[in-house]
Amino acid sequence: MSDASGKQQNTAAFYGQAVASFAVAMGATAIGIFKLNADAWVRAFLGIAVLYLVTSAFTLAKVIRDRQDAAQRDYHPFEKL
Repeated sequence: MSDASGKQQNTAAFYGQAVASFAVAMGATAIGIFKLNADAWVRAFLGIAVLYLVTSAFTLAKVIRDRQDAAQRDYHPFEKL
């Protein structure tokens, strides 16, 4: 049967690949910053910058998703607009 809501669901394999890719990227970045031949304050600054970039990317993705969901809202005849 088809899904009545019309929302597309991701497969478990796609979800697993996305999580694994994110973990590998964060791990590689952390190792790269740790192994960097620089002072501790430079490595700390780069680590904070990476964390800020990641949280900003998650927030941007959520905002874009919410905007798309609002634009594709189902019509309800008794709902106030």
